[in-house]
Amino acid sequence: MADSTSRSTDSSSSNNSSSSSLRELTHTALQLVHWKEPKKSAGAFSLSLLVLVSVATLSVISVVSYLLLACLCVTITFRVYKSVIQAIQKSHEGHPFRSLLERDISISSDSVRQLADQSLIHLNWFTAQTRRLLLVEDLVDSLKVVR
Repeated sequence: MADSTSRSTDSSSSNNSSSSSLRELTHTALQLVHWKEPKKSAGAFSLSLLVLVSVATLSVISVVSYLLLACLCVTITFRVYKSVIQAIQKSHEGHPFRSLLERDISISSDSVRQLADQSLIHLNWFTAQTRRLLLVEDLVDSLKVVR
């Protein structure tokens, strides 16, 4: 009995933390879109424009691979820099990305189920609309698709 109570408390606390992180992410995205912090918004806009121009001229696979290669070059350079600084100063700070490596990035089965349920709702709506338009349930709506 106590196990089921603690499990329900754990799942509700994980749902609360995921919804609060989603709210925080939404708030941050809105600040970025509304240019509340111009430097961050300009950086995001420039990066987005660069990616869009790259995708327009190169294949998506090339763009993704070049972005990942650039990210790898930056992280390797930073790691080597921190290692050299630690060797010179004779400090033992450890790995510079330790907090990111220790972070749990696993996806819960509940979030996958929620995403699948939402996707199913949208897919059912799309198939119903497609069937309605292609089988000419309403002549005016089907003609609007042609136009």
